[in-house]
Amino acid sequence: MTRFGQSLIQGLGNGSIYALLALGFVIIYKSTLVISFAQPALMVAGATMVVFLTGSFGLPFFAAVPVAMLLTALLGLIVERSALRPMVGKPVFVVAIITIGVDITIRVVVNRFLGNTIRNFTSPWGLDTLRVGDVFVQQRFLAMMLTTAVVVAALFAFFKYSRTGLAMRATAFDQETALAQGISVGMVFALSWAIAGALAALAGTFVGTGGSIDQQTWIIALKALPAIIIGGLDSVGGAVIGGLVVGVIEALVGTYQPTAAPWLGNNFAVVSPYVVLLIVLLLRPYGLFGTPEVERV
Repeated sequence: MTRFGQSLIQGLGNGSIYALLALGFVIIYKSTLVISFAQPALMVAGATMVVFLTGSFGLPFFAAVPVAMLLTALLGLIVERSALRPMVGKPVFVVAIITIGVDITIRVVVNRFLGNTIRNFTSPWGLDTLRVGDVFVQQRFLAMMLTTAVVVAALFAFFKYSRTGLAMRATAFDQETALAQGISVGMVFALSWAIAGALAALAGTFVGTGGSIDQQTWIIALKALPAIIIGGLDSVGGAVIGGLVVGVIEALVGTYQPTAAPWLGNNFAVVSPYVVLLIVLLLRPYGLFGTPEVERV
């Protein structure tokens, strides 16, 4: 039971990272109908900013993280204005390809700052553990879960009660109707990229806590793709659940599979989320909480 509890907490902690990244994917998709492949680069950029703000500039960790989130949000806003705004009205596939180019460009620039060395984080938790019953839990996992819960609650309140949030929901529902009601769709597009950038920076920070970041850290963000497909590409709540599901499955498979099914290999936990993704798509092509598209002939 202790082994299961530790794996579960670890899965929920890592799943919180995937959930934050998946939220960025979904927010951009709901606003622009484009899947942004630039999230990995924004994640690494945000984490790198925290490294330099805490190391070179001497800012405390809890001051560096909001600054990095703000700067990464600004970076997302610049990307939307400079690279994507001129492509409004173009085929969605073309815009998605441009986001891949944006991702590569940002990562090349960030890698110049990272260099070939591993950059260590100065976080308040490190690898310190906390005993909960018979389970020893790393404090950073608890911080991940708590912070993600607060961020998700704040986002849901923002979308439900604020005028800007309602404008974003209206634009996601129907862009032409939103324009007719006087909503600035361009502002919504820009804000969606800014929010996604801030969430990516927070996720990147959690990736680095208790460990480090390097030029290959961006690969972690790809695990958010199964999360958004499992939860539903247009579902904010589904993104959160999908991220947590991916994290828990990965952790449990990594714990039990080597002894229960060694014939699957030592790294099956890495591909286990994609196996679940395949099963979900076979049963529910639009994800667990996605909206089915109904076409009348």
